Amino acid sequence: MEEKEVVVAEEAKAEAPVKEETPKEAAPRAPRGERRGDRKPGERRERRERHEEVKEFEDRVVFINRVSKTVKGGRRMKFTALVVIGDRKGRYGFALGKAAEVPDAIKKANEAAKKNMFKIHLVKGNTISHEVVGKYGACNVYLKPAPEGTGVIAGGPVRAILELAGVQNVCSKVYGSRAPINIIRAVNQGLENLKSYKEVKALRSKE
Repeated sequence: MEEKEVVVAEEAKAEAPVKEETPKEAAPRAPRGERRGDRKPGERRERRERHEEVKEFEDRVVFINRVSKTVKGGRRMKFTALVVIGDRKGRYGFALGKAAEVPDAIKKANEAAKKNMFKIHLVKGNTISHEVVGKYGACNVYLKPAPEGTGVIAGGPVRAILELAGVQNVCSKVYGSRAPINIIRAVNQGLENLKSYKEVKALRSKE
């Protein structure tokens, strides 16, 4: 009996109509004018150009110091960053920035330096016009013009500000205080006191 029932079941399956699988309906195609990549006749394809941000000034971190402030709850630690910026064409600036993290301190100093810009006149050979001594507090910085090919003979802070200002040939010597901020302020004071040939000639003619 069991064998007969199995045979009957197989025959019934064979006689049952097989359902044809209908393919899924494709999504309606967008009109030709609206397709991606299609354009109207005579219309030029606009190329997306990558606009790379060109830095106006080059920056250099001269000194980073950790400072603390004692309050009722304990000590609050912060960082100060001394940054010098310049375009190597006679313009330069410097500033101090303070923040809880080093990157934030550098960013603050960069923004402050852009508001504290100075300009000097370079003579032939990318050097200064004459010898000068910059003074700030207990720090004195002696700057002397040098012939082409000499390079920047200077220490860390002095080298940073002179190179970014565009001076390529100069000799220097620091006397007194060696604090980086005092050295940079002394160099700045000396560069501001530089006079061109025309300015000296005008001053002597008045005398």
